[in-house]
Amino acid sequence: MLTLEDRIHARLKAPDYREWRDKVTAIGGCAAPIRLFGAWQLHDTTTGSVMAHLGGEVFIPCGNRRQSVCPTCSDRYAADAFHLMHAGLSGGSKGVPLTVAEKPRVFATLTAPSFGSVHNRRTHPKSGKVIPCACGDYHHPDDPRIGGPLVPETYDYVGAVLWQAHAGKLWHRFTIALRRALANAAGLTVREFKDHARVSYAKVAEYQRRGLVHFHAVIRVDGPDGPRDSTPRWATTELLDHCVKSAAASVLLETARPDGLVLPLVWGNQVDVRPIRPTSAHEVEDDSGAISEHKLAGYVAKYATKGTGKTEAADRPIRSQLEIDYLRVSEHHRAMIQTTWDLGDLPFYEELNLKRWTHMLGFRGHFLTKSKHYSTTFQAIRGERRAFRAQETLDRLGLEADSVVVVNDWAYSGSGYDNDAERELASAVADRLREQRRRKYEREVAA
Repeated sequence: MLTLEDRIHARLKAPDYREWRDKVTAIGGCAAPIRLFGAWQLHDTTTGSVMAHLGGEVFIPCGNRRQSVCPTCSDRYAADAFHLMHAGLSGGSKGVPLTVAEKPRVFATLTAPSFGSVHNRRTHPKSGKVIPCACGDYHHPDDPRIGGPLVPETYDYVGAVLWQAHAGKLWHRFTIALRRALANAAGLTVREFKDHARVSYAKVAEYQRRGLVHFHAVIRVDGPDGPRDSTPRWATTELLDHCVKSAAASVLLETARPDGLVLPLVWGNQVDVRPIRPTSAHEVEDDSGAISEHKLAGYVAKYATKGTGKTEAADRPIRSQLEIDYLRVSEHHRAMIQTTWDLGDLPFYEELNLKRWTHMLGFRGHFLTKSKHYSTTFQAIRGERRAFRAQETLDRLGLEADSVVVVNDWAYSGSGYDNDAERELASAVADRLREQRRRKYEREVAA
């Protein structure tokens, strides 16, 4: 029986290896490409003749945002997320004016409430030394017990899953409450508020070790028509800070437990709000806790590509109880997964579609969302990239865009690579390209 090394060696010696490698390199070493078969042509708009042709099987990136699934597509998603966030923070790109840096802005973190005491790694607020957990142990940062309940038998798994399933609605209620709080502070009605100011935001969800999401959000107060409109003088960073905290505390959403008892859903008490300041890319925060624009955009981009974690859940939807039984996860997260799966069988929770989101521990929202006027969109960023590549092709062929028409005829032929040897070789291509990008970035910074 051939070993993996033998299969890799055989693939390297195959007649079509160079062609295959070029396809993989073109998609950055994507871990699970989509394979299409067909043709692409450029036709002359006047004569109808074919000016350029590409046919056969091609690879396109899978587009998965999770770093644990596809590092290559995750890097691309993180870069797009960075530009989306940074444009709304600093302006000067993607159609966002530079004046956004002068508007009231905060970086807010909203967390889930407690559903039972959990193991954690605590430090002394003054000395910074590690102090014992409530269980009496000193936890290592990688201790798998961190985030798990001290008493699993009394932990409210049903409440935790139902809170998670409604987290998106809680955020929506929060944005309504925030506009109401700002309007009240300015002596306006909610209806009048839209004629004076607008709340713009971009938020990202991140899983905590206990398996529950918290939201990191950049929140900005614009004029009524968006970022190009002047913000009213009464809207200050201090006022925005106060209103974010009061709005988070006021949100209440009710659902029912399986036994019919009312379950109130609220945000946790730990609401962190920090001002954002325009600073150099090398600064993180100052003594007041204000955080810099560049680093903040980087943090959010990193959060956006994280999944639920290697020991916390699955990266793909769960289809059966058998899959749950064989998942390599902690007992705490297995309990959350099982609770989500079981609740999905109950007719009362049918609209939550929990079985579809079992692998996400019940969380049903998007990981990065933004209000309409915060900045650009992922669609616009990807459209710019496609347009740039299309223009590169036209320049290489010496053609003008208005003289040709693109004809595509592609059919799906499969997903992923044919075997483990190809997957290993593609991973090596991805590592090489990532290292090249890292070195290029270091040279640019040094220059």
